[in-house]
Amino acid sequence: MRRVNRRQQLQRWIEARLNASPLVLEPASADASFRRYFRVRAAGLSLIVMDAPPEHEDCRPFVRVARLLAKAGVHVPRVIAEDLEQGFLLLSDLGTTSYLQALKNDTADELFRDAIDALLRWQLASRPGALPPYDEALLTREMKLFPEWYLQRHLGLTLNPAQLQALDVVFALILNNNLVQPAVYVHRDYMPRNLMVCESNPGVLDFQDAVYGPITYDVASLFRDAFVSWDEERVLDWTARYWEKAKRAGLPVDSDFGSFYRDFEWMGLQRHLKVLGIFARLHYRDGKCGYLEDAPRFVGYVRAVAVRYKPLRPLLTLLDAIEDKPQARTGYTF
Repeated sequence: MRRVNRRQQLQRWIEARLNASPLVLEPASADASFRRYFRVRAAGLSLIVMDAPPEHEDCRPFVRVARLLAKAGVHVPRVIAEDLEQGFLLLSDLGTTSYLQALKNDTADELFRDAIDALLRWQLASRPGALPPYDEALLTREMKLFPEWYLQRHLGLTLNPAQLQALDVVFALILNNNLVQPAVYVHRDYMPRNLMVCESNPGVLDFQDAVYGPITYDVASLFRDAFVSWDEERVLDWTARYWEKAKRAGLPVDSDFGSFYRDFEWMGLQRHLKVLGIFARLHYRDGKCGYLEDAPRFVGYVRAVAVRYKPLRPLLTLLDAIEDKPQARTGYTF
């Protein structure tokens, strides 16, 4: 009954804002959080309504980050009306075609070019103090989702003391790399599913968790995606394109591409471990099925990075022990 009443409350709010009734709310997208999105059509316009239950979500970061992104010249939904106490937002509609739907072998270069350019505008607008820091505590808390939810809850494993120590050592190495990287604005989920194909491409969504942190984070999110994978040659090429543009724009990327790519991979590793934990938590705690189907993609990402860097080999050993199927040691070693 409570869910139905909230839907009715949302319906009344949007009809009052648009001075029109009855209006039909159509589901617009799925979300891993408690937020729900609906599309509403009125007076020849298509608009988006966000329903963010205040006991679970806070609309204020969304509104604040939307303003920062728009000021940076990034195409984001415009906030047309808001009721922060109830958790309702009325937004402009960025369309129905995401990058995830549009990305093909023959469209990827052009779409990623636009995504890189938008990311550069966002990063160039960075200033300390405007967003929460992506600090050691947050980075660590995210990585610990991997042993808690993926290993223990999903796989039913309890690591022995030696394995726990090895994982702690690897976590410390990853953190040390992440924390010495230059800090910029970080969208924190800058991936094809959250980019829309539209005029002033791309439209950018799902930015409410933005922080101030490592410069490679959004690049890793973009090219080592949760739902689509690319061969290493293309990832190298796109990462190099970003790096070259970032250097020319004056962003604080490492002057050596090899070092930058190493940072990109180690930052991606932090994200991959986190996402494995998040996908398991979504499944077991929140009842959101389907995410774990992409877990093998992230295990593959983790393996690919761990095999290339000697200090990360304990992580590879741990994965071998967990899966009980040692993999061939191939690839470069740094």
